[in-house]
Amino acid sequence: MDLADLTAVQLVQMIKNGEITSLELVDACIARIKSREEEIGAWAHLNYDFARKQAEHSDAYRASGAACGPLHGIPIGIKDIFDTDDYPTENGTVLDTGRKPDVDCTAVKRLIAAGAVIIGKTVTTELAVYSPGKTANPQDINRTPGGSSSGSAAAVASGMVPLAIGSQTNGSVIRPASFCGVVGFKPTHGLISRVGALSLSRNLDHVGVFARSLEDVALITECLIGYDPKDPDTQPKPAPLLSEITAQDPPIEPRFAFIKTPVWDQAEPATQDAFEELFEFLGDSCEEVTLSEEFDNAVGDLKNIMLADLAQNLNRYMKRGANQISEILRGMIKEGLNISAVSYNTSVERRAILNAWIQGICSEYDAIITPAATGEAPLGLSSTGDPIFCSLWSYLGVPAVNVPLMEGENGMPLGVQVVSSFGDDARLLRSARWLASKVIS
Repeated sequence: MDLADLTAVQLVQMIKNGEITSLELVDACIARIKSREEEIGAWAHLNYDFARKQAEHSDAYRASGAACGPLHGIPIGIKDIFDTDDYPTENGTVLDTGRKPDVDCTAVKRLIAAGAVIIGKTVTTELAVYSPGKTANPQDINRTPGGSSSGSAAAVASGMVPLAIGSQTNGSVIRPASFCGVVGFKPTHGLISRVGALSLSRNLDHVGVFARSLEDVALITECLIGYDPKDPDTQPKPAPLLSEITAQDPPIEPRFAFIKTPVWDQAEPATQDAFEELFEFLGDSCEEVTLSEEFDNAVGDLKNIMLADLAQNLNRYMKRGANQISEILRGMIKEGLNISAVSYNTSVERRAILNAWIQGICSEYDAIITPAATGEAPLGLSSTGDPIFCSLWSYLGVPAVNVPLMEGENGMPLGVQVVSSFGDDARLLRSARWLASKVIS
């Protein structure tokens, strides 16, 4: 048994029962990193000695008889846009080389409070936008892992860590999770604080997670949720009981709405065929639902918001060194500077209408199923793939999870994106778990 291949839920229980120590687990992860990192390149910063010291502290703390947190002794990878006191945070750009924050971001603070071991920082694309880093897809090193949370997805997919965190503004969690064949979860907008993380767009930025199972996703997300007065989109209200509800069997068999979305024609033919087969397989548990024409502008509205906010938040990098920024990002920032306030505000305001439609659909169905990406991970490492099937759901801020249920023509993972209405994260994960058991059984 290789500890590096087990789920976080299994490992938590084994540490709790005294079957293994945190140090043994961290050493297993380090061994896996050493064996695969050269070809995959998932990590921006690693410190094995520091990781082992954290594990030793975790083991001593447990031996003292003190109460342990829900992630006690579990190694986790952190996308290199989240500030960490003990590791550099360079945001995927040479302009931040050597940057060393003084404090941990809120998300990392909560992971540490839950007992996690921060094993290192994972690779991100340039400033969490499009230009790729060094990471390759663990399923086929000649293919992209997706982005911008490329290192986090690849680290979990290759067994280097059981859990990792990333971020999504457009498709940066769901798409790499689909390409790498892991579970990726983008919770409801504002559920997890973004304080201390690189900001691209207040309206669109989400903290997300990667894991090997839906139960693992619920476990880590539950530790991250919470009100933060410094993040105006978080709210002081009770957190959803994700682990408890995800583990439950639904009271009645879930019903799914199969939604192709207005960008269905951009899915590869093999993806379209796979989803038609899934639709037929689910039978009476699934019905096709067509979105109204009001959804046709959603991708354009996301682009409007994202580009304008990128221009506001990243223009400082242009001023520091435009010649050290990729051409694609320079172009996006320049385009964003020319978006009018009227156009921007219209794009923001239209979300409420569309969210009301989704709320209505999810009052009739337990969840929505739709592609996570246009197809398998593309060949080559010069692009991270198209996020178009994530755009609508990021724009609306609703919860979405990639479930690795299918394969494409080349044997690469093809994810199913399961979506629900704003704030319905717990039921979403429960429905996704039922779907996974139905398909895999």
